[in-house]
Amino acid sequence: MSEKMLVITGGSRGIGRAAIARFQAEGFSVINLSRTPIGLAGVAQITVDMSDANWAIQGAGKLHDAVVKRMPSGQGRIVVVHNAGLLEKDSVCTVAAESFAKVMQVNVIAPAQLNQILLPIMTPGSAIVYVGSTLSEKAVANSCSYVTSKHALVGLMRATCQDLVGSGIHTNCVCPGFTDTEMLRAHVGGDQAVLDSIASGVTFNRLIQPQEMADAIYVAATQAVFNGAVMHANLGQIER
Repeated sequence: MSEKMLVITGGSRGIGRAAIARFQAEGFSVINLSRTPIGLAGVAQITVDMSDANWAIQGAGKLHDAVVKRMPSGQGRIVVVHNAGLLEKDSVCTVAAESFAKVMQVNVIAPAQLNQILLPIMTPGSAIVYVGSTLSEKAVANSCSYVTSKHALVGLMRATCQDLVGSGIHTNCVCPGFTDTEMLRAHVGGDQAVLDSIASGVTFNRLIQPQEMADAIYVAATQAVFNGAVMHANLGQIER
């Protein structure tokens, strides 16, 4: 049991898994919501599919019970990290409505649903961190639904900041640059030449490591002076 708790989505791999390790090292108990069980010691797993709009109905009771079990006093600090994301290859010319809606459900609507479950039990000192993208404020071709959803996530964070005035709960959107994760590698088909080309667009000429993003998320979650902030963590992108 702990009086500090991390509730994270999509923690089974990549940035999410690194964030779990970072928070555990600081004494946080952890609840992970994802389709794929994480199988990590000390982590409570709630298996849900956030692409289904009804996931919240099915998962709310389990999540509440897991929080109460690990924080019986009900007075601890809860950090929510909205990390789960869906990236599809699509274009504004061809994207199907059903596919577009699925990406928006996972990347934007599910975070709002999770907030509504947890906010009634979140105390002052708690935090909500959205994991955006370098594509939250720019765009690339053939990622229409993802780009749109990550722009929308910034709007959701800013609305969160305003709606929680006086609550003592702060919020930020951390926007990772191109990070060496399974999602990125799958998106480029594992093509090392493409990954090298991506890295060449960064001032450090490399991809970001998930552990670096975990550190950035931890700062966003624990430093209330950052509130309503869009925090770019991208090693400095080269403007061309």
